[in-house]
Amino acid sequence: MAAEDIAELAGRLRARQALGRSEVLNRLFDFLAGASTEGRKPKELEVAAAVFGRDAGFDGAQDASVRVAVHRLRRKLEEFYAGPGREDEVRLVVPRGEYRLETVAAAVAEAVAPPPAPTRRPWRIAAAVLVALNLAAWAGWWAAHRDGYEGLRRTAPWAQLLDRDRPLLVVVGDYYIFGDLDEATGAGRLVREYGVNSAADLDTWLMDHPDLVGRYRDLDLSYLPVGAAQALRELMPVLAPRTGRHDEVRVITASDLTPEMLKRDDVLYVGYLSGLKLLRDPVFAGSRFRVGETYDELVDLKTGRRYESQEGGPVEGQSSQRDLGYFAAFRGPGGNRIVIVAGARDTGLMQTAEAVTSKGTLKALLKSADGADAFEGLYEVQGLKRANLGGRLLVASPLDAPRIWAPPKTPLPFPAG
Repeated sequence: MAAEDIAELAGRLRARQALGRSEVLNRLFDFLAGASTEGRKPKELEVAAAVFGRDAGFDGAQDASVRVAVHRLRRKLEEFYAGPGREDEVRLVVPRGEYRLETVAAAVAEAVAPPPAPTRRPWRIAAAVLVALNLAAWAGWWAAHRDGYEGLRRTAPWAQLLDRDRPLLVVVGDYYIFGDLDEATGAGRLVREYGVNSAADLDTWLMDHPDLVGRYRDLDLSYLPVGAAQALRELMPVLAPRTGRHDEVRVITASDLTPEMLKRDDVLYVGYLSGLKLLRDPVFAGSRFRVGETYDELVDLKTGRRYESQEGGPVEGQSSQRDLGYFAAFRGPGGNRIVIVAGARDTGLMQTAEAVTSKGTLKALLKSADGADAFEGLYEVQGLKRANLGGRLLVASPLDAPRIWAPPKTPLPFPAG
């Protein structure tokens, strides 16, 4: 195809955000598209200088960043044309061994395409299935015994989740982990890196650490906090009337929550504050708190007081440690309801779940929040080896509801974690 046709196809792909949010991949794609439009076949050194800012001393034998990035770009294009772009009759590809783009008819591309990758997220699906089975078991037990939850179910925010026509999503905060595999020794370990929260993040990270390509690998794994299981054990009996209706309650991980779900469904989040993901910005946009240097610290913007969890690491000589629990309820962007049951760590999460499933404690929280439709509460919890020994309400107040879904004037600052 003519150069202008390559430029047009490249522009369409960029408009469709085919390469996601990776700045490196998009910068590489733009450079290759420009070179191909001009009829040039750039060398590795030219790509390294233009895309990665390398100088004339660049040595491709020692620095694999260009080759890694081109491999990621090629795979990203293949994934796009296997999904959203599958109806495109003409496709852009990166020829093997070259640093340029060329056009290929869809039939030709599919004939030489590699076999499809296995279905993504099998671990997350399994985790969600296990949680759903536990949910159903608890709902059935409590429905049979009807053990005193009727009054609590008539109290906000549970009444607003139960007396609804919308589906309910139970969203469990999860964390991405990847493999560190040493082929020379056969040793392997799982790694949690705060700045790497998805397979796409790992791809981007490897572009800046090409020496680890082949060693750090996406294993499609996530993990859930231990405290989430105990918290769900407290919360699910309250929702028993809804779990008895088919297709009314679904369980997913926070990594799988989409903006469409956030607008359409009622949402109950259960997990760490650091695992909120898509929910993080709206929760803290209207909050009186901001996250401190880590997610173990919350700062009260009204008083300047700092609250810090001690669960982030062992403290010598301490028999018990302090943790933070957080609860919030507010309207979603589509008139749906969103409820947050969270903790800095396990102890805070478990105690918060206990507190908001106690009618008396919940009423005290609502009273302190002046009965607002959108409100939040912060708990201080004493724990010992993940056992919550007790807690007290530190602060409860209305949320600034108009700010929750309003476009932020400036991006909210959050630490990695």
